[in-house]
Amino acid sequence: MASRKKHAVSAGGAAPDLAILGDSLTLHPASATSKDLPALPSNSTTSPDQPLLESYARFRSAPLDALREISLQFFGSGWRSYERVVGQPVFYSGYSERMKSMVLQSPILRARITELANKRVQEEADTLGSDSANRRRRKQQIEEQLTEVSELWTDQMICKMESKSFIRGAYYLATQLLTRAYHQGIHVNSEEVLHLRSVAEEAAKKKQSIIFLPCHRSHVDYVSLQLICYRLGLTLPIVVAGDNLNFPLVGPFLQHAGAMWIRRSFGEDALYSTLVQSYMDTLLQNGYNMECFIEGGRSRTGKLLPPKFGILSFMLESLLSGRVKDCLICPVSTQYDKVIEVDSYISELLGQPKEKESLAAFLNSSSILSLKLGRVDVRFHQPWSLRQFIDDQTTRIQSTQSVQISYDNNLKRKLLNVLGYEVLAHINDASVVMPTALIGTVLLTLRGRGVGKAELVRRVEWLCDKVRSRGGRVLHFGNYSTAEVIDRGLEVLGPKMVGKVEGLVEPTFFAVDRFQLSFYRNMTIHLFVSEALVCAALYTKVKLGGGLEAQQMTYEEMYDYVYFLSQLFRGEFIFSSTSLAENLNTTLTKLEGDGIFAVSRSDNGSVASIQLSEAERFSGRENFDFYCFLIWPFIEASWLGTVSILMLTPPQSSIGQGGVVGSDQWVDLRQVQNYAQLLGKTLYHQGDLSYFEAVNKESLSKGYARVEEEGVLTVVRSKDSKVPPRVRLDDSWAPSRDSNGRLVVEGSKLWELCERISLSRREGKNRRDGATVQNRVMGLVEVVGEQLWAKARLPVVDGAQVEIGEKPRQSRRKLQTRAKI
Repeated sequence: MASRKKHAVSAGGAAPDLAILGDSLTLHPASATSKDLPALPSNSTTSPDQPLLESYARFRSAPLDALREISLQFFGSGWRSYERVVGQPVFYSGYSERMKSMVLQSPILRARITELANKRVQEEADTLGSDSANRRRRKQQIEEQLTEVSELWTDQMICKMESKSFIRGAYYLATQLLTRAYHQGIHVNSEEVLHLRSVAEEAAKKKQSIIFLPCHRSHVDYVSLQLICYRLGLTLPIVVAGDNLNFPLVGPFLQHAGAMWIRRSFGEDALYSTLVQSYMDTLLQNGYNMECFIEGGRSRTGKLLPPKFGILSFMLESLLSGRVKDCLICPVSTQYDKVIEVDSYISELLGQPKEKESLAAFLNSSSILSLKLGRVDVRFHQPWSLRQFIDDQTTRIQSTQSVQISYDNNLKRKLLNVLGYEVLAHINDASVVMPTALIGTVLLTLRGRGVGKAELVRRVEWLCDKVRSRGGRVLHFGNYSTAEVIDRGLEVLGPKMVGKVEGLVEPTFFAVDRFQLSFYRNMTIHLFVSEALVCAALYTKVKLGGGLEAQQMTYEEMYDYVYFLSQLFRGEFIFSSTSLAENLNTTLTKLEGDGIFAVSRSDNGSVASIQLSEAERFSGRENFDFYCFLIWPFIEASWLGTVSILMLTPPQSSIGQGGVVGSDQWVDLRQVQNYAQLLGKTLYHQGDLSYFEAVNKESLSKGYARVEEEGVLTVVRSKDSKVPPRVRLDDSWAPSRDSNGRLVVEGSKLWELCERISLSRREGKNRRDGATVQNRVMGLVEVVGEQLWAKARLPVVDGAQVEIGEKPRQSRRKLQTRAKI
């Protein structure tokens, strides 16, 4: 082990990785080492990663070894005993009752119960009369009932860490399942883990909690973090989980292993909301570690989702109220060679309903655990004080205002927003790019049907250099050459995602399932969003062809279109908080330094115009095209979403006098999105849409949310989840119809928006922009729109305008503050 560590540091100058697999901890080269590490000798028969393949012994091959390992785990030999952990004591008899008692005795919960009882007594004033004794008895009765309900909900909610024998068995079972799927194990960075352990020791002395905030791509996320903490002797974090996972057998198992269950939606249940806050206070006051997923649900697209503020708001409230002094935030990145659930993600994105969590579904999905899916890499950002964050942000906000501020709801929202995006940025900073992500990115950003092995190796090495130059980290290659790493990555992806053509001059690879591969490409896109937007802006000129002057873009034109795109994708990507002008200038400098752009400057040094460099033209625009290929699927999705809104133009029967459409025409929003997908699939197969992934449900939903904020759509949502949300097209955006009932899009603001998005759409052999395309697309919009209105039309909503209020414009202002590259 010592020799391995020495080699890793000398080769890469960074801390080595720790491979955690079953009963073995193995040091490996660092995650950011150079691609120039020496390859294995051609006659070598020993793999440097061989220790990673040593899982727990199998009964079929080594029954005695398997029995020995089970006995060691059951009796708690050495580290398996989980006796000397860093952090607050867990897994002892009486833990659950103690926790339940502290929650129910919480002052804020008792105050809420009293408040609700008083309110109910006031409501029953006519029945109770003026007798104060009757009122006291009724109040006491209500308080007892509310207390009983609180006890029941608390018992259902809290984790029940009662038995060390149970957790030792759970560790063995989870490791067996996980290492059958991810046969190369779990890897962490040794420097990060050592620092985390020292931070945990200090936090334990101060009785402070560590809040782990991982990204969420798979159900394996929380399993892997629990295994790491157990193996390294850290107190297991209590995992905040939605109660949709609390189904028979699996739910109680997870609850006794550290899961706490909360409702997916609280509604207006004041008692339940206070109960959750009481539990948060209790955990943080007593220094228990916690884990929750800042994105809310799992990402179906591979990239980070915008933050959800539910649980974070409870944690923030604990500190702002003074009930908790401090806690530590630890962003966590979990990366996979291959994500188990990708097949189901694609089905959901294409419109199939999400399958309800159940034991049958769980057992059915477990068949894939026999596959070899590579490895899991978990990276920890340096933990930081939430109290210090609050103080720093408050001081910054205070400096912009002339009066002393208080922690009102407006300030809390600002703090939550900054906190959420700060954590996401730190998750991206901690992430490593996996070989499968490199392969998927290269295959989806090359022109042509396929790519030869030599070219694939060259582009992967180029991409590695670009990732590092952007501050990213590439998973270490160890002693393997790039070609060998690619072979292993292709093996993990499998022939259903990447095909191979034999019998040619050289092996040639092609994307079989581009939709699935896009999940892995999206794991790298956060590093290149700025370059992609800038290249897409210049493409609006390059696309036109002609001489060099025709393909040149002024700085003002560039700034204007990049701003437009950054607004368009404000819900898709995590943007920098610095100004657009600063980021644009930095990006132009990078692209100029990479030899992709030629930038002309005025006498004062400011950028005057931009065009492709001669070297980039000579190379066939391969690097320029790389950045365009990254963003084109998202541009296509945005264009499709905007075009599909034209379907919301009411049919001929709704037109009133003067050719004005009826303003009281509503349709079911969920049906609108379903028909938008139908339109997109038709456009794709007829050649008017370049990327099938543009049809995905998540992008369409985000696109509709964006235009709702802009006031293009008016949406009314009921408090009753069974009532579908209603939507209509705002009159000022709706196109007119001619005397024959056909849409007239010329002069329509909505069609102008479609056209502006279309300026940067990819134009290939099978598609050209123009009147023919417009007529064909509008013809399909009319056909699908008729079907939509026939099926999804809803009656008039009384007082709909009153329910909507000013929220869309407020949301827009809030989002514009961060919608810059």
